Amino acid sequence: MVVQHLEQAGVDELEAALGRNVRSRRINAGLTQVELAERANVSLGALRHLEGGAGANTTTLVKVLRALGATGWIDALAPPAAGFSPLAKLAERQRDTARARKGPPRVRKRNRDLPA
Repeated sequence: MVVQHLEQAGVDELEAALGRNVRSRRINAGLTQVELAERANVSLGALRHLEGGAGANTTTLVKVLRALGATGWIDALAPPAAGFSPLAKLAERQRDTARARKGPPRVRKRNRDLPA
């Protein structure tokens, strides 16, 4: 149910959820905001913004996740596309373009089909 809610959530709600999760992980690790900010080499204000869902940049997020030992979250956020091939995508696009230019297949009449 939470996942469905987050799929329909706005940016602000998603940032808040991310911040709550980072804060929870920090507390479970027994760290204060000051300690985590020092370990992650980010400013205390940047960490507070991240935890408060007030927006943060990806550099801050990655540094904090690394300091928490949670870099596995990155794969969960953006898993690699399975079997993506830029060359296959290009070939597919070229085939689609060629088909669109050709139009429907032509039907040839044979001489025997023509009236005499």
